[in-house]
Amino acid sequence: MLDFLPFDIPISPILPVGIILFDFLFLILAIPIEAYVLKARLKFDQKSSIFYGISINLFTNVVGWLAFFFIEPYLPPEQRSELLNYVFFNKFQFSRTYSLILLVAFIIFFATFLLKTVVLQLLLLWNQSDKKKPEREVNLPQRRSLRKNNFNKLQGTNIVTSVLIANSLSYSAITILLVICSSPQLRKF
Repeated sequence: MLDFLPFDIPISPILPVGIILFDFLFLILAIPIEAYVLKARLKFDQKSSIFYGISINLFTNVVGWLAFFFIEPYLPPEQRSELLNYVFFNKFQFSRTYSLILLVAFIIFFATFLLKTVVLQLLLLWNQSDKKKPEREVNLPQRRSLRKNNFNKLQGTNIVTSVLIANSLSYSAITILLVICSSPQLRKF
């Protein structure tokens, strides 16, 4: 199948192009929304907010696909068939699948929220450690005012709340897009 590779990889020749394109569309939709919320709530500049938006979304997207590929082989045959039917044909065989999809959607939402929060905090710590330079000696009153300003800055911005709002808005936009795409009026075209 892939003759140019020096080793054999058991990859199916069928690619779910529709899901891949929808994934890119979701990223194109989620990144600006989350970057705007990060800029507005955490007072980042535009470049930093876009960097953090891209970073957290791409990281969670890769982790999500890896989780999908690790979980999919262990699903029962009926659920695996239902999942593959949705991935390749965008329809379900059984109506009871919708309740399972709702449960999985809540799990995915909160898992991505937690992962985005952790990744953003790690990126902020990494960025902060890169910016530390040897400082000249600061006298005691200046140190106290710097600590007070840093404490007020941290108190005024809450990363967890900002990521929750950003994640909620991006998931809402994606849900609206999915509802519009699955409406019967658009399927006629």
